[in-house]
Amino acid sequence: MNGYDFTFAGERLTALGSGALWWGARRLLCVSDLHLGKSERIARRGGTPLPPYEVADTLDRLSADLERTRPNTVICLGDSFDDTEAAHVLPEPARLRIAALQAGRRWIWIEGNHDPGPVTMGGSHLAELATGPLLFRHIARHGAQGEISGHYHPKAALRLRGRSLSRPAFLVDTARIVLPAYGTYTGGLRSDAPVLAQLMRPEALAIVTGATPHAVPMPR
Repeated sequence: MNGYDFTFAGERLTALGSGALWWGARRLLCVSDLHLGKSERIARRGGTPLPPYEVADTLDRLSADLERTRPNTVICLGDSFDDTEAAHVLPEPARLRIAALQAGRRWIWIEGNHDPGPVTMGGSHLAELATGPLLFRHIARHGAQGEISGHYHPKAALRLRGRSLSRPAFLVDTARIVLPAYGTYTGGLRSDAPVLAQLMRPEALAIVTGATPHAVPMPR
């Protein structure tokens, strides 16, 4: 599997190159910040139109991860839709595709700040979920332990052959994991931003996504 294995809260986890988190012992796949319907929401609000392919592209990558891992449980860790209206007006082909991805497995929508209301699709809608030693929620809270969250769309800035590159990254310390955004068109926040530098402990790592995920000390 294309991923970086590490231990967190006594559990063996894998950061996949796609930005998904795999918990093999529970056969659980977690993704965050899909922001499905972003192009529709921008057009609805009169913004500069974006190519309307982000829903299909995001679901293509999610489908590939589901095929690769074959999870029993999927957690979408908040901001799965760009706003609540985007969930309601999602085109029927996309809704049917999500239903097909949900079939035969437990599917949990964690509420985010963009999509706080229940979605009109299958699965469970929860504010947060505690299972085993891990707690899944959308936005990290200071003082938490064993916490897995999203929201910030973290990226790590790296120097490679004299060039500066920025890649989506998992941020990991002994208390929490912050997942990168999974969706297309989501953008990101560099790990040296004050909110992330203050949130993450000094020993924090950035696990950079891509063809070969790898860990570096979190750039600050």
